[in-house]
Amino acid sequence: MKLNFLRSIGFFISACMVGFAQGPKVHSHNDYKQPLPFYGAFAADVQSLEVDVFLVEGVLMVAHELGEVTATATLERLYLQPLKEMVERGMLADRTLQVLIDIKTDAMSTLNALVSSLRNYPMITDHEHITLVVSGNRPPLATYVDYPEFILFDYQSTVPVTNAAVMEKIAMVSLSFRQFSEWNGKGRLTAADLNKVSGVIAKAHAMNKPFRFWATPDSKTAWKAFTDLGVDVINTDMPYECVSYVRSLNNSVVRNTVFSEVYTPSYSTDAIDKAPKNVILLIGDGNGLTQISSATLANGGALTLTQLKQIGFLTTRSADDFTTDSAAAGTAISTGQKTNNRAIGTDKDGNPIPNLTEILVDKGFATGVISTDGITGATPSSFYGHRTDRDMEEGLAQDLKASKLHLFIAQRSDEVKAIETSGFQMINTIEALGGSTYDKVGAWMDYSANTPLPQHVEKLATATRNGIAFLQHKNTPFFLMAEGAKIDSYGHVNDIGGVIAESISFDKAITEAIKFADKDKNTLVIITADHETGGLTIPQGNMDRHEVEADFTTHDHTATMVPIFAYGPMSHEFQGVYANNEVFHKILKVLGL
Repeated sequence: MKLNFLRSIGFFISACMVGFAQGPKVHSHNDYKQPLPFYGAFAADVQSLEVDVFLVEGVLMVAHELGEVTATATLERLYLQPLKEMVERGMLADRTLQVLIDIKTDAMSTLNALVSSLRNYPMITDHEHITLVVSGNRPPLATYVDYPEFILFDYQSTVPVTNAAVMEKIAMVSLSFRQFSEWNGKGRLTAADLNKVSGVIAKAHAMNKPFRFWATPDSKTAWKAFTDLGVDVINTDMPYECVSYVRSLNNSVVRNTVFSEVYTPSYSTDAIDKAPKNVILLIGDGNGLTQISSATLANGGALTLTQLKQIGFLTTRSADDFTTDSAAAGTAISTGQKTNNRAIGTDKDGNPIPNLTEILVDKGFATGVISTDGITGATPSSFYGHRTDRDMEEGLAQDLKASKLHLFIAQRSDEVKAIETSGFQMINTIEALGGSTYDKVGAWMDYSANTPLPQHVEKLATATRNGIAFLQHKNTPFFLMAEGAKIDSYGHVNDIGGVIAESISFDKAITEAIKFADKDKNTLVIITADHETGGLTIPQGNMDRHEVEADFTTHDHTATMVPIFAYGPMSHEFQGVYANNEVFHKILKVLGL
């Protein structure tokens, strides 16, 4: 259901987030020192590579130092012949490649030998996607125009060149990074160094030429910094890693455009030693600590969630696996028993277990379930269903019809048919549900690809507000579970824009619950997650721009602990570190049951 949702809206949320700009080219520095010269860089899809050459007895040899020259390491064998092969195989039809030839011996004689050698490879010199650039020892600037059209030069100065013909022969501007900073690529550039580095890049760009630093730190932090600064060609000794990272920035760096208005609670009933009348449990599916952190930073440094003071952590292991799924985690929270992955409301032997809604209805509570997933999804069905496998959706639909729930709001599930025959009155709009006087009601959430993002992120809050209103009007104690399911969905596809937008949506629902608790003064609100999804980290960002960079380590769940927050009467009971199935027992304890 969750992945179908993503497909149906065409990753609409992510498209509405502001992505990162087009990345720079990646240059394989001293490429000949790689385990597989040329071919490794070519396979990594670099746009530029560097080869040092010495003229030795009339032959162009490749090495870093003259003393390292070996008989087989010729420019032709290591680079020109492989490049010829790639051209003949059509491998440069849709990509460009710059070959930077760093001359280490006498400029004039070595360059003449290079030109002579290259004339034997017209398929290279005439190729529209190949650029040949001479660096290192070069002839006088004014003589650049004397060399063939296929020879361009690396200009290692920011002094303007006034001769237009000479400027045409300059391919790019390159300078040593160490002239301007000793930064090692960890942390950040100092303000003084940032000014110097920015200044030299601006001078190079004023010449309308691409710019490259050599002697640079080589790390993700450095690559991101150089990208942000507008460096056009990034030097690296890790071509594959650098290409992968730079290309990921368009997806891994987003600037948030939707926000949750932070509500500061009154705290008047928080942690008081009095049994609450009502319980609202909000579950962010896949919403680990880093997901919360990313939304907090993207929201200007705070959420309503981060205003809460009673905080703990849950371990999430299932009965049969190191890493839980949503079914086992939802069942642990709803029944108080650890079970196997994929099981819904059954123990590890497949026997049905009473869940919170069933227990509380028998104690005079009204109960409801809200989810941005389908109603037969793993988390919502854990609060009414009993099946040994989460994919038994037709059975779960039957469980819903037979359930004691008074309310459900979720995405439409095809398996749920003729729900009205089981006593649920389906309400056309969620807004109208809040004032309904029917005994049992249901409503479908409409997640359409045409829904503007600001309206999209309000849907769970609207459902939560109206769900609370409906249950409150029954004048009995109530229990409501509301799930932000799509945080998990976007975690599975490593989409940080979607994670943040759905986390903002979840925080808006939290705000509705906390506001009600402040007004009611007799409601306990609990916020947690079933597990973390994606192995998310956030190495960098910019709070002023609401920008977050994400790095995911998996497309699956992880076994990391998840936070639990509580607000209202007896909320202090939820502090500490404990297993997720203890949430069930703590809820019954604070209710005096």
